[in-house]
Amino acid sequence: MGSNSWLASRSVKVEKQQGQRKEARVKVLVLGDSGVGKSSLVHLLCQNQVLGNPSWTVGCSVDVRVQDYKEGTPEEKTYYIELWDVGGSVGCASSIKSTRAVFYNSVNGIMLVHDLTNKKSSQNLYRWSLEALNKDSSPTGVIVSNGSDYDREQFAENPVPLLLIGTKFDQIPENKRNEVLTRTAFLSEDFNAEEINLDCTNPRYLAAGTSNAVKLSRFFDKVIEKRYFTRDPSQMTGFTDRKRFNFKSLHYD
Repeated sequence: MGSNSWLASRSVKVEKQQGQRKEARVKVLVLGDSGVGKSSLVHLLCQNQVLGNPSWTVGCSVDVRVQDYKEGTPEEKTYYIELWDVGGSVGCASSIKSTRAVFYNSVNGIMLVHDLTNKKSSQNLYRWSLEALNKDSSPTGVIVSNGSDYDREQFAENPVPLLLIGTKFDQIPENKRNEVLTRTAFLSEDFNAEEINLDCTNPRYLAAGTSNAVKLSRFFDKVIEKRYFTRDPSQMTGFTDRKRFNFKSLHYD
C-alpha cells in the first residue's frame, strides 16, 4: 500500500472515532541533541514519509501519530500519540532550559534519540532524561565518566515509559558496528528501555512485522496503558509529581 493510501485509510478511521474518543491521546517527548534526527524521526512516525528538507527545531514542534492499541485483539482502540519534538541542547543557557521546562508537564512517555555515529549525543541522553524527569532542577551537575556506576534501580522505578532510538544506523562503518551496538545495549540497560536503531531516510526500518515496528508498538501500548489503565492516580495524568533523580555519576564505556 502506498503512503498516500495508507494515510487516507488512517484518516477515515480517525474521523469515525474522533467524536467518540476525543480524550484518547497521550503525550510523548522526543528528546536528544540538535542534529540527531528527531524531526526526521517524528515525520516518519506520523506521516509514514521521509522528511525531505529537515530544519532546526526552535522551541517545540508537535505532530500526531495514530496508534491502534492492542491491534488485532477484541480490546483494540484508536489513540492519538502527540510527539513533542523539543529543540535545543543540554549545554544551552539556563534561561532556555527554564523555558523548555514548560514542555515537560504531564508527560506520558519519552523517546530518547541519539546519533549512532556521535558518541557525545549518546552520553547526553543521561542529561536530557534528568532534565525532563526533574524539570525543576539543572542537569548540568551530572558527571558522565568511564567506569563509574550509578543506581539503575532509579530508572527501574521511573513510571514514565522510555524508548531509546539510535539514528543514522546506515552511516556506521562496518568495522565499528559491533562496538556501537554493544554501547547502545549498555544504554538500553541503563535506562531500563528497549532500543531501536534505524535510518530515518529509509522507511523499511519501521516496516510492519519488523522487530523495530514491534518494539515501537509495544512502547506506545505501554504509554497508553500507563495513562489510561493504571490504578495509580499519580501516573494517570502524566508524570507531574516527579520523583527526583540524583545520579552522582553515570558510567559510559
